[in-house]
Amino acid sequence: MVEKKLTVKNKTGIHARPASQLVKECSRFKSKVYIKTDDKEINAKSIINLLSSGISQGTKITLCTEGEDEVEALEVISSFINNLID
Repeated sequence: MVEKKLTVKNKTGIHARPASQLVKECSRFKSKVYIKTDDKEINAKSIINLLSSGISQGTKITLCTEGEDEVEALEVISSFINNLID
């Protein structure tokens, strides 16, 4: 498993459209993809989990990937999150 700490920069956080795009991006990889916040571990391949997580701008998260393509997944998904625009 590899992980990377990030801060959500998108002014509206991870709401419907970014959550949908994030799930699509995560689903490209065979690895498990999780987002950890202070009190939750969220399956990033689940739109329901992402929408109910309440991740807003400024939220500090840890992106975790585990599996055969974990390194590539971590880099691509962390870049996606860092570049989210409403």
